[in-house]
Amino acid sequence: MKRFALILALLAPGLAMADTAPSDWPAVEAAARGQTVYWDAWGGSTATNDFIAWVGQRVQEDYGVNLIHVKLTDTADAVTRVLAEKQAGQTSGGAVDLIWINGANFAAMKEAGLLYGPFAEQLPNWKLVDVAGKTVQTDFTVPVEGYESPWAMAQVVFIHDTAREPDRLGSMGTILDWAKAHPGRFTYPQPPDFLGTTFLKQALIDLLPDPSVLQQPATDANYDAVTAPLWAWLDELTPNLWRQGRAYPATGPAALQLMNDGEIDLAISFSPGEASTAIANGQLPDTVRTFVLDKGTIGNASFVAIPFDSSAKEGAMVVANFLMSPEAQARAQDPAVLGYGTVLDVAALPAANKVRFDALDLGIATLTPDQLGKVQPEPHPSWMTRIAADWARRYGVAN
Repeated sequence: MKRFALILALLAPGLAMADTAPSDWPAVEAAARGQTVYWDAWGGSTATNDFIAWVGQRVQEDYGVNLIHVKLTDTADAVTRVLAEKQAGQTSGGAVDLIWINGANFAAMKEAGLLYGPFAEQLPNWKLVDVAGKTVQTDFTVPVEGYESPWAMAQVVFIHDTAREPDRLGSMGTILDWAKAHPGRFTYPQPPDFLGTTFLKQALIDLLPDPSVLQQPATDANYDAVTAPLWAWLDELTPNLWRQGRAYPATGPAALQLMNDGEIDLAISFSPGEASTAIANGQLPDTVRTFVLDKGTIGNASFVAIPFDSSAKEGAMVVANFLMSPEAQARAQDPAVLGYGTVLDVAALPAANKVRFDALDLGIATLTPDQLGKVQPEPHPSWMTRIAADWARRYGVAN
């Protein structure tokens, strides 16, 4: 009987191991009280870390859930840990209860049966989510199917110091021309940092005449031809980067510090409000502004997911639901806090909640939704896996 239960758990880990049905929310809240949730999330930003700490305070106050932030430098480390637990036959007591995830990591965990669910669309605050207007039901082209819950929207912007470079640059070709005319004044985080790999994807999307090919998995038959424009462009760009491309900042915040130090004039961000947040925090001068490319820039949602062997599934669902609350969403959108985009349909919120967003000053460097323009979809994860490996082989350096 035990062997049959283990086989069932491995075939359908989420539903087999659930202690409480997500649809029975009062029971979820009751079971969550007193649980400790270990949230594995990127720890490379002080602002993000502070926000997660605030979330921990709020879920403790309202729901009796103890939230512990496990700070990651690479989300793949958490994925590897969960996979190792499954391979060892573990079905509960996992080290990871909640994980900030998207893209290739989500695709890998979903395919390997490492996720609990579906749960997301049964959370009470899901009804507030802008399903029609936001990409919250696919993740890098992969259907979410309720196995992860959205909590923030992101879109690529470029940050420039108008005191040194007043003009926006409308394409990757224009950025290359600018970099040649201003050698050493631009850089991007070193892949596999997520922002560094996002820069590579953004470059390829902008360089391709028809980037829709990236919505399908990469194949041996098409990979070399599709990515050729990227490598040709990088071959010209790299010698003109900061330190001639022989070193790269490790993270996005490290690149912004280079801008604050006056070493670079152009940087990439995945948060339209990050520049305003950095200005508000004294991390960037108030002459900094943002722009997007003429053909649009990549946008996506950040999600949280629950591993199949979490022993605090109810607590993790409570945290995921709170992250979608108007209170948490408005705080995350505040440029003095994070400056993230909201996943909610703000126009449809009750007046008492809508006022939270109406009162926000998004900051002098934040583009309006109209100014952000067209959102380019994320490529299928298989493209980034191969591109990151090729980048390391061609341009990788030891920081």
